[in-house]
Amino acid sequence: MEEFELIAKTFMGLEQVLAQELTQLGANNVQIGRRMVSFTGNKEMMYRANFQLHTAIRVLKPIAHFKAKSAEDMYEEVKKLDWSKYIQKGKTFSVDSVVYSEEFTNSRFVTYKVKDAIVDQFREKTGDRPNISVSNPDIRLNIHVAEDNATLSLDSSGESLHRRGYRQESVEAPLNEVLAAGMILMTGWRGETDFIDPMCGSGTLPIEAALIARNISPGVFRKEFAFEKWPDFDQELFDSIYNDDSAEREFTHHIYGYDIEMKSVNTARRNVAAAGFSRIITIENKDFKDFTQPEEKSIIVMNPPYGERISTPNLLGTYKMIGERLKHQFKGNEAWVLSYREECFREIGLKPSIKIPVYNGSLECEFRRYQMFDGKLNDFRAEGGIVKTEEEIKEMAQKHRFKKNREFKKRIEETEENEEGDIRSFTFHSFDRKNYTGDRKQRFDGERRGRRDDRDERDGRDFRGGKKFGDRKSGGKRFDKGERDGKFRRKNNYTDED
Repeated sequence: MEEFELIAKTFMGLEQVLAQELTQLGANNVQIGRRMVSFTGNKEMMYRANFQLHTAIRVLKPIAHFKAKSAEDMYEEVKKLDWSKYIQKGKTFSVDSVVYSEEFTNSRFVTYKVKDAIVDQFREKTGDRPNISVSNPDIRLNIHVAEDNATLSLDSSGESLHRRGYRQESVEAPLNEVLAAGMILMTGWRGETDFIDPMCGSGTLPIEAALIARNISPGVFRKEFAFEKWPDFDQELFDSIYNDDSAEREFTHHIYGYDIEMKSVNTARRNVAAAGFSRIITIENKDFKDFTQPEEKSIIVMNPPYGERISTPNLLGTYKMIGERLKHQFKGNEAWVLSYREECFREIGLKPSIKIPVYNGSLECEFRRYQMFDGKLNDFRAEGGIVKTEEEIKEMAQKHRFKKNREFKKRIEETEENEEGDIRSFTFHSFDRKNYTGDRKQRFDGERRGRRDDRDERDGRDFRGGKKFGDRKSGGKRFDKGERDGKFRRKNNYTDED
């Protein structure tokens, strides 16, 4: 099977995790760039990347790299391609542009030039022109321009991959699913202990933890992928990937999610049920100040309020309480906290063993690990306790990417909401380009500038209502969504009473 170039896009800070996922998946020539990882693979690898990766936002298949110093150059280069190979008669297409160029200052202008070139080629060759569809096109194209270097790609994912399909309802400022999965993978946890999120919101971290612990592909919930509309789509190949659950594993521990807000608890429970994980995830209404030492070995991963998109009446007091609970009621375990403000971390009052820079939307955050032990650090080390491995020490050396003194303000000017959690055209002030590899013409600096509707799609995906999981076409042995529901019910001993 032919091997070709592919690009997986992700959040700033998750590139290394995504590269590891791709390597484990069997991808070749894996190279880390800025908010992206390039690799090579065949059609099966492209399907698997979309279906199995936890930390990819979308997967692009470049079809042309070229120089474009003017609008005329852009038009002519795009028109050179044989578009009949990609867009069949009667099919619709759309173009998504990401532009960083003094020559091309408007991404919409680039979009129009690409569209014009494609439409004109069809009109000249066949007399007909393909239609444009923004909402649900058959073929999605992505043009990325960095100065005069342009990369034109087919978007194999379609809707952002963070939209897994299990989210029935949301809460204010929900944690992006891709970021949640990346955080969990960075901890090294794969289901060896209990997992606790004491401020779970809509349940994203517990659900992503369940997917990782069970080694279930996040794509099982998806209604469709863009590549399913391509002329060369291999239905049988994708069916075999979709139905292969041989790598899934049992999870013998338990996942707990707690929240002080009953509304969040009810939302999280609905989302957990929709994902089919009611047997291994327990969601309860609890305040973290009442947290007590768990009986089983556990890990805490939490995303407390930052005081930006969502806050609490006594923000610094909340962080002080977090530190007190961890110190006195989580001995012998490790906790990971994602936050934004140095003032908040300072209130925790504990020394972190690891600080990992990561972006939550436009906010420059840190993901910190606290190794909780009983007694003094020297005694802990004398007994063989490891606070930080050699590899982790090297990783920590990269923290110069962050400014030393954080302020109580957003680091990046935002003109509109980062509505779908996709990294877009923000300027990351502390980024050092010298530390990143990759060909400049392949370097993707952002996601689309255009605004999308942020409504969570329901599409009849609620298990409990007895509805099917969507309208996925059944072909060969592949489950349609209703049949996949049944499969998940059996695996998780799920019942409608859960």
